[in-house]
Amino acid sequence: MQAFLLSTAVIFVAELGDKSQLMAMTFAARYRARDVLLGITVATALVHLASVGIGYAIGDVFAGAQPIIEILAGVAFLAFAAWTLRGDELTDAEAAKARNSTGLAIVAVGTAFFLAELGDKTMLATITLATREGWLGTWIGSTLGMVAADALAIGVGALLGRRLPERAIKIGAAVLFAVFGVVMIVSGARAL
Repeated sequence: MQAFLLSTAVIFVAELGDKSQLMAMTFAARYRARDVLLGITVATALVHLASVGIGYAIGDVFAGAQPIIEILAGVAFLAFAAWTLRGDELTDAEAAKARNSTGLAIVAVGTAFFLAELGDKTMLATITLATREGWLGTWIGSTLGMVAADALAIGVGALLGRRLPERAIKIGAAVLFAVFGVVMIVSGARAL
């Protein structure tokens, strides 16, 4: 349960202000919200399943070095905080691709999200969490956290349009990442 709750919260925060949220809003302008969410969910579940597999294997190999892994995970979360402040931009080409996708909505959205998430901070955060938490809870929680954040983006975007306080969202998410990072570093250092 701890892995589920932690990964849900961390990935939700990681997704705030991410280009995936911008993609979700763009797709929602063209397709039904239900189809967009279904495509996001399938793509996220697949990417995060691979992520927890990688993280679980890394954690298993380095099981005796858990405090060091925790410190490294904390440093990674501080890097994610900086990455979040830097921000992600949806390029004109990516926005056009989202608007002009043909075929089934779920396939178009799922494929775009799958490719966009490979190597993204949410994938890396999921790998990091899976090195120290249970794989199943991390997988389900990280998938739920990302889908919830993207659903929020679709809903809020539909209501407020482009008047979202993007800078405030980025700063809040970066602060939460930094707090998670510091807590992990302190916890790992105490265990040494």
